[in-house]
Amino acid sequence: MLLKKVKNRLSILITLSLISIFTIFLILKVLEDNVLYFYSPSEIKNSNNINLKKKMRIGGMVKKGSIQSNKSEIKFIVTDLNNEIIVSYSGTVPALFAEGKGVVAEGNLKDKKFFIAKRILAKHDENYMPPELKESLSKDAK
Repeated sequence: MLLKKVKNRLSILITLSLISIFTIFLILKVLEDNVLYFYSPSEIKNSNNINLKKKMRIGGMVKKGSIQSNKSEIKFIVTDLNNEIIVSYSGTVPALFAEGKGVVAEGNLKDKKFFIAKRILAKHDENYMPPELKESLSKDAK
């Protein structure tokens, strides 16, 4: 038989453990909804398990001669020099957005060839490139 003191300590330990597990679960669940994964056009093409409903970021270079715009939207092609994906965006693009420059688009895939962007991020100077994109381009160049 356990002493009353030991039973109390054991119940407190179990209660604190359950509260800790529940808190950690909630924190991870909230973070999961806010994490945006970064993909290059080649990663999208080669991946078999991309969730089309999940928000994500794609990045690469804006293909020269690919920008088409009208009053309501702008369409352009993002390339990693091996594969391409068409991006559609409704809104104002950053001032540094241009052909041949690096870009990161945030939104959802419609399919593996078409991306609907909710936000466009352009590089801030000629030396900046997202680390993921730099890594992807260096792998593809080899």
